[in-house]
Amino acid sequence: MSDPLFVRAAYTGTFDPITNGHADVIRRAAGMFTELIVAVASNSSKKSIFDHDERVELAQQVLYDVPNVQVLPASGLIVDFARRHGVRVLVRGVRGVGDYEYEKQMAVMNRHLAPEIDTILLAPSPEFAHISSTLVREIAFLDGRIAGLVPGVVADRLHAKTGG
Repeated sequence: MSDPLFVRAAYTGTFDPITNGHADVIRRAAGMFTELIVAVASNSSKKSIFDHDERVELAQQVLYDVPNVQVLPASGLIVDFARRHGVRVLVRGVRGVGDYEYEKQMAVMNRHLAPEIDTILLAPSPEFAHISSTLVREIAFLDGRIAGLVPGVVADRLHAKTGG
């Protein structure tokens, strides 16, 4: 679209699983842009608890009530995905200094590859800043309490996968 007020953004991640921290950043970003695509990335280098289709489905279930959010599968370079979908801004969540350094490096590289696409970094709300998908998976596998870390539908599916 050529309307300068119309801005399509994308929030990308593997979302294995989608957490309350992800949902917080997505819902807040959705309020900043005309449209927000949640791009669920496939990552063959990571051992996922949920396959790609399951992660897309869970994200759709968690975000069903956000009217300007669309959940799509993604693979390859995110800037190529962004170009194909008319995305002008990439949204990334950062919990701390380690995330910031990594995301800054990725933002600069993405800017090198696609100078027309900007990146913004959003911190999660304080109550979600400690949540990571990796920790949630570990806690679930050890039959720990994941309530409050992930949406209910995700907790149910995690328990089914881990036998918790």
